Amino acid sequence: MDNNVFRKTRSGADPDFFAAEAAGLSWLAEAGAPVVDVIAVWDCGIELQRLHSDLPDADAAREFGAALARMHDAGAESFGAPPAGYHGRQFIGERPLSSRTHASWGAFYAAERVEPYLESARRAGYLTADDEELTRSACAVIADGVFDDDEPPSRLHGDLWSGNVMWTPDGVVMIDPAAHGGHRETDLAMLVLFGCPHLDAIVSAYDQTRPLAAGWRDRIPLHQLHPLAVHAAGHGPSYGSALGRAAQATLALTR
Repeated sequence: MDNNVFRKTRSGADPDFFAAEAAGLSWLAEAGAPVVDVIAVWDCGIELQRLHSDLPDADAAREFGAALARMHDAGAESFGAPPAGYHGRQFIGERPLSSRTHASWGAFYAAERVEPYLESARRAGYLTADDEELTRSACAVIADGVFDDDEPPSRLHGDLWSGNVMWTPDGVVMIDPAAHGGHRETDLAMLVLFGCPHLDAIVSAYDQTRPLAAGWRDRIPLHQLHPLAVHAAGHGPSYGSALGRAAQATLALTR
């Protein structure tokens, strides 16, 4: 057994499941992002560079923040675009992730990143009728373009919670992307949602490399609607309640 290789396998996996992961990692790597190296991929598995853990470090956090800004600036063809050259299905965790593209961010975000998970969350009993109504109302406002700006599509990791941010002796390395074209604030909002060591250092270095738009912290609930909707579909009612609160905070931004 090669100690430098980490192998993931899944019997009966969708034939695109590991291909999507490999394509996302390669696409982010093309932008100079610190991601795990792909060694091999096949229908039911993937081999990756084995990572060795280290304690979180403020210097590594600052390097990561700057690299994340540059990765986002590498851009994407459109909102919702999958990794360039990849034409298969995509996933976030084990759930499907739409690859339908839109010219505007709001239309994309509402239709492809929030609404697709609401019915599953309701069926599972994890989203109340009131919280679903709030979320759909927020989606209608978002789709109308209230939050659209002049930002071009960014190259997102797409599932940037702390578990996918690995601290190694060589610095931060990202794993398990759901890579697509979106808004840069969505990756940052996911880091905030699930917490990340030295988050202030990451954000500070990001902002120094590529200044964030005024009011971005106020828009964090807006950009957390996607990960909360995904989690509400399968991880319990606490996420459904959090989704409703984020939708309410999003609607409050328009008043």
